[in-house]
Amino acid sequence: MKITLKEVEHVARLARLALSDEEKEQMRSQLDRILGYIEKLNQLDTTAVEATSHVIPMTNVFREDAVIPSLPRDEALANAPDRLEGFFRVPRIIEQ
Repeated sequence: MKITLKEVEHVARLARLALSDEEKEQMRSQLDRILGYIEKLNQLDTTAVEATSHVIPMTNVFREDAVIPSLPRDEALANAPDRLEGFFRVPRIIEQ
C-alpha cells in the first residue's frame, strides 16, 4: 500500500504536528512499511487461532478490598502550609 504525502500531511495535522518536508517523506516511508507489514499479517490463516488479549495466561492481579481506618484529620493536615477549620486552605482561582 502506498501512502501519499497528502495523507501524511492530513495525519500530521490531526496530530497537531509541524513536519518539515524531510520529516514528511520519512513518515511516509515508515507508514508505508508498517502498512505493508500489516498486509502480510492479513494474509495469514488465523481460523484455528483462538482470540486472546494476552499471550500468557493471566489471573486477577488485584488485591482484595479491605476496610481499614483512614488517616486521622490532624495527621493529614500536619504538613499543610495553610489550613482553616480542619480543611486545606488553597488560593482562590475563580474570579468574580
